[in-house]
Amino acid sequence: MLVMRRLLLALWVLVLTAGCTPGVLPDESNTTSAGSENSKADAVMRAVRETMAAEHLKSVIVRVTVDGQEVVTEAVGESMTGVPAETNMHFRNGAVAISYVATLLLKLVDEQKVSLDDKLSEFLPEIPHADRVTLGQLAQMTSGYVDYVIGNTKMTDAAYADPFRRWTIHELLQFAVTQPLLYEPGTNWNYAHTNYLLLGLALEKATGQEMPKLLSEKVLRPLGLTNTVNSLTPEIPAPTLHAFSSERREFLKIPPDTPFYEESTFWDPSWTITHGAIQTTNIFDLEATAVGIGSGKLLSADSYQKMVSTDLRGKTHKQAGCTTCDEMNDGYTYGLGLVISGNWLLQNPLMSGYSAVSAYLPSQRIAIAVATTYLPEAFDDEGDYTNAADALFRKIGAVMAPDDAPPVRAPK
Repeated sequence: MLVMRRLLLALWVLVLTAGCTPGVLPDESNTTSAGSENSKADAVMRAVRETMAAEHLKSVIVRVTVDGQEVVTEAVGESMTGVPAETNMHFRNGAVAISYVATLLLKLVDEQKVSLDDKLSEFLPEIPHADRVTLGQLAQMTSGYVDYVIGNTKMTDAAYADPFRRWTIHELLQFAVTQPLLYEPGTNWNYAHTNYLLLGLALEKATGQEMPKLLSEKVLRPLGLTNTVNSLTPEIPAPTLHAFSSERREFLKIPPDTPFYEESTFWDPSWTITHGAIQTTNIFDLEATAVGIGSGKLLSADSYQKMVSTDLRGKTHKQAGCTTCDEMNDGYTYGLGLVISGNWLLQNPLMSGYSAVSAYLPSQRIAIAVATTYLPEAFDDEGDYTNAADALFRKIGAVMAPDDAPPVRAPK
């Protein structure tokens, strides 16, 4: 079905050139090192161009670093016809912001202002089932709340009928919290935007501050994310990476043999997550996020271990009547606001004609940031499309860490 109904289970050495001083032989080890990094940069860009052709991509922006040193930062393709994509262009970060909200929660835990075991009812007693659900379960998506997006035909039909509609929190919650829980909290897992909408509201009540201020002061600024900003409107700062989509084809009942491809850049993103975390960014901040969140630099050791825990493996399962319930495995395990794939830590948003990845391999300090947009041929007869940024990340990860490459995942 359409992309907002898809389970979003489905990431991101300065090239030194050896100089020759007259009368002095060049340092052979430095020459070899520079050659190696040049070779990796070339291999990354080969993967980019191969993926662009295979996945029918209009643009790719990519940045790869190792221990903070640039391997490559490039933009390929077009933002709009005749307008080349550039590395300083801004785009929506979607689910990447989930990792910021989870980090905020864990920082407040470290500050002893809240606990992962606190019941939601301590902050939002008016929400159905709040006395059965903890903040930690919201963050790990094991609360059992139904998603208000994926599998919710009424909501997605309304969103596709008017993609510029401004949604309120109350409207979104009415699609989810009024329904029975899918399972007893903590006994299974399902992807649900509902969790992070509720978590944001709870953290505002716990602190007496609004999410934009909390995220800015406790997460974004400490990570040095100067190009990541909260979107109060559908605007994206210039220069803008434009997106195009065919995902409304099925809803609008447009026949497969009729061309259909529309600009989706400024579709209203208010449905995506808690206010304050509906953001735009660029490739530099996406890479900095991979490093900052992936290394746990803002968290205590205990909180970081909770964020990257793979404890859900062997404890979750597919469930009849639950579109987004799934079994955790080596290719995909949900921690607290992060996906663990092999030994890589990532988020991989897909929305409104954009896909992206922010990924980090802690053992080798490799960061990969990717953002993509799509050509008409990327969409199938129903308007569906795949997360090409995730596929590209996995190819780049195999180039950068052949001994610890991210698992290859079948398309969802």
